Formats: sequence, C-alpha cells, structure tokens
Amino acid sequence: MTGAGSAVAGDRPRRLVPGDRVRIVAPSGPVAPERLDAGADLLRGWDLDPVEAPHVRGRHATLPYLAGTDEERARDLQEALCDPGVAAVFAARGGYGAQRVADLLDWAAVRAAFRAHGPKALVGFSDVTALHEAFAVRAGVATLHGPAVAGEVFLKDEPTREHLRRTLFAPGSVRVVTSPAARPLVPGRARGVTLGGCLSLLAADLGTPHARAVAAGGLLLLEDVGEPPYRVDRALTQLLRAGWLDGVAGVVLGSWARCGPYEDLRAVLLDRLGPLGVPVVEEFGFGHGDSALTMPLGIRAELDAAAGTLTYDVPALREGP
Repeated sequence: MTGAGSAVAGDRPRRLVPGDRVRIVAPSGPVAPERLDAGADLLRGWDLDPVEAPHVRGRHATLPYLAGTDEERARDLQEALCDPGVAAVFAARGGYGAQRVADLLDWAAVRAAFRAHGPKALVGFSDVTALHEAFAVRAGVATLHGPAVAGEVFLKDEPTREHLRRTLFAPGSVRVVTSPAARPLVPGRARGVTLGGCLSLLAADLGTPHARAVAAGGLLLLEDVGEPPYRVDRALTQLLRAGWLDGVAGVVLGSWARCGPYEDLRAVLLDRLGPLGVPVVEEFGFGHGDSALTMPLGIRAELDAAAGTLTYDVPALREGP
C-alpha cells in the first residue's frame, strides 16, 4: 500500500484486449436503465464482455439519490475488484455516494487480489473521485478519470468514446494529452504524478482517516459542475488553509459546467491558484463538458502550460499479462 503523504506513482493495470470481461458498477447514484443498456452495447462494440454488477440497477428505498444501500454498492465493487476474471471496472455514473462505500471495502482483500492477479483499471469521474483517491492511497494503483459508461457524454460524443477506447486498448498512442482550447493561466513547465478530479470531492475528503495528507509532488487535475464561483473559492480556500496544496507541482483545470460565467470563475481560479507559483493550464477538456478526455491518475507526467500538453512518462496501462 502506498503512503498517504503525497503524490506517488501507482501500479499500472494492464491494457485491455478484445474478449476481456469487464464489470459495470454503480457506486454512487441510480442509473437510467436505457442509458445503461446503451453504454453496455457500446462496450460490446469494442469486443468487450460487459457484466452488470447485481445492484447496478438498484435504488435505495428511502434515499433515492443512491443506487442501493451502501452495503450493496460496496459488495458489488468489492466483488468486481477481487474477481480474477474481470479486467476492468467501469462506473455507470457519478452523482453521490462513493464516499459512503470507500470505507466499507476490505482493502486488505483488494490489495491481495491485485497482488495475485494484477490490478484492474477503474474508469469513472465526478463522484468517483473519492474512489480514485482511495485506490491511490489504500491500494497504490493508477486509475482513469474518464467518462461514465451510462453517462450522456459517453453515449453522445464520439471523440470522448474514442479517447477512452485508445487509452484502454492502445495506451501508448495517447501518452501526450492535449486540448485545442487549453491555454496557460500561469505559464511554465512542471513534472509530477497526476492526481485529483472533482474539486468538491477532494475538499470533502479532507480530514478523513485515509485521505491523502497533501498533494505535494503532484500535477493536480481539477474540475467541477454546478458550483458557483464563491463555492469554488470556498473549496479551494479549504484546500489552501489545510496545507493540502503545499508543494503541488502544477495544476490542470478541466471543465466547469454550470459554474457561472467563466470569466467570473477564472478570476477566482487565478486569485486562489496563481499565488502557488506553479504552472496552471485551463480549459483542458476533461470532466463534465460536452466532450471529455480520459486522464490517467497516478502516473508521472510533464505539464507544459504554454503548449497545453500533459505528457506521461509511460502509458497509463501496461502490457499484459
């Protein structure tokens, strides 16, 4: 298990090959059945064998924003991670609830399964940020901040699907990640291990027993949805006050859908992140936008803010077995 102190490169899962069995789980919110069906069909079109977790179509009896009870969602995820016949685990959607299952997993059993059979790729974003952090800190495994398979952007946007497909099947072809809209908020170059995801989830993780203590040495990826500028300010200020951003090497900013006028938000981002004195690139094209790049987490990379590129030292996924 990796330490919780700072950004450390994780063990890489193997890349996928045609015929691989993959598991679809719902660790957070309930899933629209028609979207789940469509997402599974798209995975079959990649010659994968998607298997639904038992409670992926569930809904909590009294908390309708959850896809089943915490125990059911945790059991689905645990079984998927420990099954030697499963090559990767896909989140059906985000929403809310992953925080509630992270501490219910038997991490010793997960680590033992990964040692015996190799770690599995975890794909998801938004609320799944809580699981990306848990994988990094408690299992020492790299993950993929990528679209949810029953999410609108995966179902509707071909570039989103293609970037994820290439990351899974031909990761060497996407070692350099860039976005046409990317531009420097603070110019410069930096090296570090990628980490992060949804800002509000990272702020909510602070102070919990197994949270990453600091982001030192990391290239921090940040995005969010539906948070007005003052709440983005509040979350960033919380990270700053906690010392969590001390020693961060650079920052990569993704989408900020429904977070207010971008120029207003940009002023907040510059005010809070500029004094760090590290390179910051904005509008990098991952997260809750109309199109979304897949961003490997837990891999050492170089950020060039002026060029708008993130270049990974190694492919996100290794060659098998």
